[in-house]
Amino acid sequence: MFLDDTIAAIATAPGIGGIGIIRVSGPEACDVVNRIFHSKQSVPLGKRQTRTIHYGHIVHPKTGKTLDEVIVVLMKGPHSYTAEDVVEIQCHGGFVSVREILKVLLSEGVRQAEEGEFTKRAFLNGRIDLTQAEAIIDIIDAKTEQSLEVAVNQLDGTLSKYIRALRDELIAMIAHLEVTIDYPEEDIEDVTSQEVREQLQPILKTMDDLLSTANTGRLIRDGITTVIVGRPNAGKSSLMNALLRENRAIVTDIPGTTRDSIEEYMTVEGISLRLIDTAGIRDTQDTVEALGVERARDYINKADIVLCVIDGSTPLTPEEIEILTSVSGLNTIVLLNKSDVAQVVTDENIKEHGTFTAIERISAKEGEGSAVLSKWVQELVYGGRVKQDNSAMISNVRHISLMEQAKGQVEQALSSIDMGMPVDFVATDLRSAWELLGDITGDTIRESMIDELFSRFCLGK
Repeated sequence: MFLDDTIAAIATAPGIGGIGIIRVSGPEACDVVNRIFHSKQSVPLGKRQTRTIHYGHIVHPKTGKTLDEVIVVLMKGPHSYTAEDVVEIQCHGGFVSVREILKVLLSEGVRQAEEGEFTKRAFLNGRIDLTQAEAIIDIIDAKTEQSLEVAVNQLDGTLSKYIRALRDELIAMIAHLEVTIDYPEEDIEDVTSQEVREQLQPILKTMDDLLSTANTGRLIRDGITTVIVGRPNAGKSSLMNALLRENRAIVTDIPGTTRDSIEEYMTVEGISLRLIDTAGIRDTQDTVEALGVERARDYINKADIVLCVIDGSTPLTPEEIEILTSVSGLNTIVLLNKSDVAQVVTDENIKEHGTFTAIERISAKEGEGSAVLSKWVQELVYGGRVKQDNSAMISNVRHISLMEQAKGQVEQALSSIDMGMPVDFVATDLRSAWELLGDITGDTIRESMIDELFSRFCLGK
């Protein structure tokens, strides 16, 4: 990708709307738009004041045909989204107008932007770092207020400040160690190693503090996959309907009614839940139902929470015992359903067949289950703690992995000191940690990784 060319793309979603926006960025942005934009002012766009709005019409330069009545927003670099000259053309929303204006721009020598190229230019031009660029995707994808809050704080650079502070401390220690390596005759290696050991302890604590937010951050960002399992007629679909407060799943007395998985999204305690009602797990000769049962088993392995529904009004069946065994040791909440009638199954009966996060009694028919789910969502996300400040939180899987690797290098450096290894071994470990932290912010990341990350963006962003 070249940064010396000018790019354009439609920045609004396809379809009919109030306005459509075509974004143009690059050194020729003002000149190109000026050739097709007609207004009462005779001053060229390139000479007009930045951060101003101008009314006029887009006119085809060859035919003289007016394409649309528009407003042009002028933002000159470096104080723009891409840190380049940016012109946004706001026309009437629809399928044709935005497309025709883009076609005219491309005919004037502007290149069609690649996916995420505007944000990629903002990163390459130094206006934002990689964590902030990734936060833009998270803002767009946010499904709840809390996930939006985490993403906005990351966009503000809160996480970046912590990462850069760690890198500054590490590079200072690396420089100190390299002095010792360059001047061995001074005989200060033991003193230097001890100083580094003392300085690494608070760094390690900061890393631990950030990593302690990882589970909460990931669940807030990505949501919780919650899978409802059980034998046919245990009340899974009734529970699904009760949680959603609508008749989403068909409920009958006929076993095997739910033959495939049903997925819906809901919000609990500010957390997005991907709620999956699966086919009743049993041995069946029905090919379609068997596929649904197999899919249910696959979902169990991918779930953050398993809601195992057991009919508490009848003795445990072999099928239910098999299901309990398969979900034992996972984050499973056993729901003894039909508490509105006489109960036969006890907590002890359930505990005989595995280890479970909790055992609760509900009546899905009476619309119960929401309070139980709410309680355990809070427990899973916040671990029984009061909801924490989201200002500095690691929520991205890539960030979590790199932070864990960096922490491992710091621990390796401490181990090298304890074993009396030469200081150049310690310096090597610390430099690896410094580089891994730089991969988070994009200071040391490879170009191929940058291309892969920005390919996840939509066109026009």
